[in-house]
Amino acid sequence: HEGSHPTMRCRLLRSSCLLQRLHTRPQRPLSSKVVGSASEAVADVPAGATLLVGGFGLSGVPENLITALRDRACGGLTVVSSNVGTSERGLGLLFQTRQIAKVVSAYVGENDAFEQQFLNGEIEVELVPMGTLAERMRAAGAGIPAFFTKTGAGTWHHLGGMPQRYAPDGSRAVVQASEPKPSRAFAVPGGGGGETAEYVMEEALGGDFALVKAWKADTEGNLVYRKTARNHNPAIATAGRVTIAEVEEVVAAGELDPDEVHTPGIYVDRVVQGERMGVIERLTLADDPSTSTFSPRTKPADALRERIVKRAALELRDGDYVNLGIGMPTLISDYVPGGVSVTLQAENGMLGAGPFPLRGAEDCDLINAGKQTVTALPGASFFSADTSFAMIRGGHCDVTVLGTMEVAANGDMANYLIPGKLVKGMGGAMDLVSSGSKVIVTMEHTDRKGNPKVLPRCTLPLTGQRVVSLIITEKAVFEVKPDGAGLLLAEVGEGETVESVRAATAADFDVSDALRPMRQ
Repeated sequence: HEGSHPTMRCRLLRSSCLLQRLHTRPQRPLSSKVVGSASEAVADVPAGATLLVGGFGLSGVPENLITALRDRACGGLTVVSSNVGTSERGLGLLFQTRQIAKVVSAYVGENDAFEQQFLNGEIEVELVPMGTLAERMRAAGAGIPAFFTKTGAGTWHHLGGMPQRYAPDGSRAVVQASEPKPSRAFAVPGGGGGETAEYVMEEALGGDFALVKAWKADTEGNLVYRKTARNHNPAIATAGRVTIAEVEEVVAAGELDPDEVHTPGIYVDRVVQGERMGVIERLTLADDPSTSTFSPRTKPADALRERIVKRAALELRDGDYVNLGIGMPTLISDYVPGGVSVTLQAENGMLGAGPFPLRGAEDCDLINAGKQTVTALPGASFFSADTSFAMIRGGHCDVTVLGTMEVAANGDMANYLIPGKLVKGMGGAMDLVSSGSKVIVTMEHTDRKGNPKVLPRCTLPLTGQRVVSLIITEKAVFEVKPDGAGLLLAEVGEGETVESVRAATAADFDVSDALRPMRQ
């Protein structure tokens, strides 16, 4: 520029020369991150490696890479994943061949092969709340060694004692249990008034190899995910020493819109194109009743459940952001009162979940937290699981509805584990109940043997301490008094009396002066 300072002219000249060199230097070969097969992609995975594996249910799972690992027969693996697939799909393939020595997971309830190997003492298991698991992996990828969270405070996850290995002699004796985790009291973010709570320290969790599934990749390793198949994959992609991406389509560098890239190529070491499996774990269609087991018109037990979910739906307010747990709570979306608009949040990475699809419109990449096919309402959004749980932990959801095995008079609840018998895992429940949202429990009043489920104190491992606000069964509606001071019977179900409710309830309770029949 005429008249400019000599130093500035030199800088401009150097910048011009640098740009010219950048545009003219030899480029890295376009196929440098693309490998020819899944077998080639995992060829250097050794026995004893720690693998981080993407997916939620059977959505967004790198199935071709898992199959290639099975065929390599490398054993002694530690596998970190939000869930463990089914007996026949996903990580279930590696349980069939007994290649897994240790599992770190949040929900394991759909895989009978895994459950039997765990209860028989063949594998070690570390159960971790799903949001904590996602954040531990995200932290590893971000170079953060540890963080504090309220999730799990006061439970076995925090205090220790969670079964991690059973005796191999069939006795179901616990031979290894979890150790206590450090914790500290902090002021509750945004709480005001000096409120404090106990927060648990969690360490970052990385792996030797990260196996992820994406929709598209370019030859530079940039990844694009599709709908709820994104789930845990973005966090996992950042946390492996070597990250291998299985994708459905590979394009040349420059063909992906940079604004649409979800995982930048800096995190990805290898890309392999694999066959799209298109697996749907729980096909549920609006126009085909045979795809749903819920039939209140023909099944008396379902008619009772319908009574529960109808009542729970009345607790939702216009504008609420609502998370519905798996099982009975998912039914509530069909009974939201007219004139009330709520937004459903699914922890696998979706806001604005809509009704079940019509036949032919189902999409294996669009599921809810119960792994059922759903649709997306106008204004819906998709995001990663770690972002989803940031919404939850940050208190951005207004209402959480969960099922449970036990609930106590002080608001404690237990819904994920019967030591030595039933292994489901806490999934996202611990994160949800510790978030500060209104927690509603929907459940049958007694178990299959007629034993009360509303107790003076829980006998099973806790999901959360003093977290429940409202209990809705087919017999009654109980409000949990502030600070866990006990139960208040607010409504009685059809055909019930205070005396019949008391006879079916182990916990003591007070009766509201405004007691009324259960609303529907």
